[in-house]
Amino acid sequence: MNSHELEKLMDELIHLPNETEWVEFKLDRYDPQQIGEYISALSNSACLHGKEAAYLVFGIENEGHMVKGTSLEPDKEKIGNQEIENWLATQLSPRIDFEIIQFIFHEVPIVLFKIDPTYNTPVSFRGEAYIRVGSYKKKLADHPEKARKIWIKTKDQVFEKATALKNVNADEVLRLLDYPACFALMNLPLPDNKTGILAKLEEEELIVKAGDAFHVANLGAILFANSLNHFADLARKSVRVIIYKGTNRLNTVKEQNVLKGYANGFEGLINYINDQLPSNEEIGKAFRREVKMYPELAIRELVANALIHQDFSITGAGPMVEIFDNRIEITNPGKPLISPLRFIDHSPQSRNEKLAYFMRRINICEERGSGIDKVIDAVEAYQLPAPNFVAEEEYLRVILYSFKTLREMNKDDIIRACYQHCCLKYVSSDFMTNQTLRKRFRIEEKNSAMASRIISDTIKANLIKDFDPVNKSRKFASYIPIWA
Repeated sequence: MNSHELEKLMDELIHLPNETEWVEFKLDRYDPQQIGEYISALSNSACLHGKEAAYLVFGIENEGHMVKGTSLEPDKEKIGNQEIENWLATQLSPRIDFEIIQFIFHEVPIVLFKIDPTYNTPVSFRGEAYIRVGSYKKKLADHPEKARKIWIKTKDQVFEKATALKNVNADEVLRLLDYPACFALMNLPLPDNKTGILAKLEEEELIVKAGDAFHVANLGAILFANSLNHFADLARKSVRVIIYKGTNRLNTVKEQNVLKGYANGFEGLINYINDQLPSNEEIGKAFRREVKMYPELAIRELVANALIHQDFSITGAGPMVEIFDNRIEITNPGKPLISPLRFIDHSPQSRNEKLAYFMRRINICEERGSGIDKVIDAVEAYQLPAPNFVAEEEYLRVILYSFKTLREMNKDDIIRACYQHCCLKYVSSDFMTNQTLRKRFRIEEKNSAMASRIISDTIKANLIKDFDPVNKSRKFASYIPIWA
């Protein structure tokens, strides 16, 4: 890595909100045994989270990620007669590649261990395998569910290319897959013969020719199945829509499993969700019209993201949309590959690139990197509380809230809205100011001090910062996200 790449990488790592399961920060505490254990834990965790590398960084303070520098000099350290890098490598099983990089960052020395993820086999150090659970290093033996996932991970494993159903004849392929919808969504004329249809499906890698028969690829089944129940391994990946009475899960009004593929069933899914949502009557000068409580653009994009970015290796769980009286929760299996705090500006990283590409190609979701920006913009236009992105170990949940006045929002709601507004301004090549935030919350100019307090609280939460700290005028101050 050259100096520019190292600087860019370090900027990204230190602006992570907390230590992740694939990054560990240390200062000068140096223990070869601990380093080996962390290499094992980080390699195993990088495998589980689909990361290309994990990082152990010396010279960064754990709390606050302040750059302090380190006195560690691994090129001079030895264990017996062996250099530390060679000694660590001999204690790892299986051998995984790692690189020790010493460099200057912010004028202080930093030592970076760049660690490759393992595949198929958990990495042990001196006979013991480790894993990261949150920001803690644990023995993998105490977490068998994580060990199982590592054993089934392969470097070349691509969900879309795997087979959903083997050895079916041509007529069966056309019965199982909604091929007219496939051609319509791609804006292609439907061939007038079976051979032409099958040839195009094969060209798009939706099916694979196998002698006189065909295999239906996961990509073909998940996108264009007439019913996902026809594919045993994908049946649980159908979208569940659950409507509750009230604000909790005690009273289920209705539950619907959408069994069509994600592409041919998407418009029907969105229409069904929108039909379940409350609406308000808006009275104009000469007419009345119903306005949905939630922006359809936000629903479309968030549902599409849940389909695209889910972790298909998590069995027994699929995307779910839950509708309450005061909110919608959209959940997909799998922890996101990037921090939710960077959803607005960061190009999305997907575990399922072929699925994502196809969904964008047929205009089911927005172009790369713009979708969440438009969700936030639509939410602001509807004057709704800011969406809440909740990342847990096994899932991502996005919560859209119904309308609340500023007084009805709690402090977390307000700070989250301020941060997202600041990010939205930044990605639009603009700045958040007291004035723009007042507009976001509909705060009158005479109450500008209220907006100033919100900005101050968000700065204290380490989410935004002054664009020009030298400027002492709060009235004309501009703000940018903390990572900018």
